[in-house]
Amino acid sequence: MTTKQLCKGLGLACILSIAMLVGVMKGYGQADTGSISGTVQDRSGGVIPGAKVTLTNVDTGLSMVRTTAGDGSYIFTPVEIGEYQVQATVKGFKTFLHTNVRVNIQQHVVVNFTLTPGMVTQTVTVTAPPSLLQTHTASLGEIVGTRSINDLPLNGRNYTFLAQLTPGAVSAYIHGSASSGVATGGFIANGMRYEQNNYMLDGLDNNNRMTGFGNQGQAYVTLPPVDAINEFKLQTNAYSAEFGRAAGAMMNATTKSGTNQFHGDLWEFVRNNKFDAADFFQNAAGIKIGKFQQNQYGGTIEI
Repeated sequence: MTTKQLCKGLGLACILSIAMLVGVMKGYGQADTGSISGTVQDRSGGVIPGAKVTLTNVDTGLSMVRTTAGDGSYIFTPVEIGEYQVQATVKGFKTFLHTNVRVNIQQHVVVNFTLTPGMVTQTVTVTAPPSLLQTHTASLGEIVGTRSINDLPLNGRNYTFLAQLTPGAVSAYIHGSASSGVATGGFIANGMRYEQNNYMLDGLDNNNRMTGFGNQGQAYVTLPPVDAINEFKLQTNAYSAEFGRAAGAMMNATTKSGTNQFHGDLWEFVRNNKFDAADFFQNAAGIKIGKFQQNQYGGTIEI
C-alpha cells in the first residue's frame, strides 16, 4: 500500500467516524423536543396539497416552512419546547393562523387547518390552544413546568423531588439508609428500584452508574439549579423505545434557553424559626422552638 493510498484510507475512516458521531449526537438531542403536525383541507373536507405552512417561535422569531404533501399533511420535527404560531397559506384561500400553540417535552401537537375561499391577504386567526389530549401515544406521565418548579416548596432546591408528585412515584425510603437515595431525591416508580430510573438532561444521558454511600445514592450526575430548569417530564409507563435503558421511570429535563429579549431575576429563599409556630406537643411541654436560619441567594439571566 502506498503512502497516498494510506492517507486516503485514513481520511475516509475519519469522515465515517465523524458522521457516526454526529448521527449519535443528533439522536440524543431530539429526546427533549416535540413535534407539530396536521392536515390542511377545505370546508368540504378535501385535502389541499402544496399549501405553505409556516411555524414561528414567538420568543425568538425563528421560522420554519413546510409544504403539504399529496394527502394534505405536514410535520415539523424536532421542535424545541416553547410557544409557537402556525400559519397556512395557499392561493385562492384566506390565510389561516393558529396562535397559542405550546410544545412541551416529548409532546406531539396536532394543528389542523380548514381553509375558506378568499384572498390570501385576508387572515383568519384562531386563538384557542390545540387539544391537550395525546392520542398518538399510550405513555403515562406528567409534565412539571417552570412555575411549579419555582413555586412548590423544595428542601435543598432539588427539582428531582417533584417527581414524587406523579401518580405511581413514591420516595425511595429504605430503612432511612443514605444508599437509598432519599436525601438526593431518589424515588420508586411502579415498584421498580430507584436505580432503575433513567435521567436525561437536555437530551443527554445524566445517569450515575456508581450509586452508593459515597454519594448518598445519587442516581444522576448533574443537578442544575432549580431556576435553570425550564420543565421536565416524568414518564412512568409505556414510553417510546428511544428510552429503553431502564425499567423504571423516565425523567427528562430541559434547561432554559435565551430569547430575543433579556430576562433575569434575583431571589432569596428564607427559612427562619421566627416564621414558624410550635406544634401541639411542644406547646404542651413548654418547649421553645429551636433556632434555625437559612438564607439562599441567587439569580438568573437568559440571553
